[in-house]
Amino acid sequence: MDINPFDILKNAKEIQAQFGKIQEELSLLTTTGSAGGGIVKATLNGQFELINVELDPITVDPRDITMLQDLIVAAHADAIEKMRSLIKEKLGPYAAGLQGMSSL
Repeated sequence: MDINPFDILKNAKEIQAQFGKIQEELSLLTTTGSAGGGIVKATLNGQFELINVELDPITVDPRDITMLQDLIVAAHADAIEKMRSLIKEKLGPYAAGLQGMSSL
């Protein structure tokens, strides 16, 4: 069986174009995680960057900063898990090949 190098290059370019489109689509995604019954919310973009934190005023108690810090971390973790699920859903069959990636 002969392998045509031009076919390989053509397929590689098609795959690269598909992944470029996927990356563009992922960059438009956002998801919000929450903690403490929704009193702390963290929003991520498709690159897992934290783009917003919302705090209910009741969470701002100078006597309990530790609780607020824990709630922010928990909301961020929730947002990460939601983003991972959303990306896997969007990628469909491509997600199987990316299961080993630490960011997913």
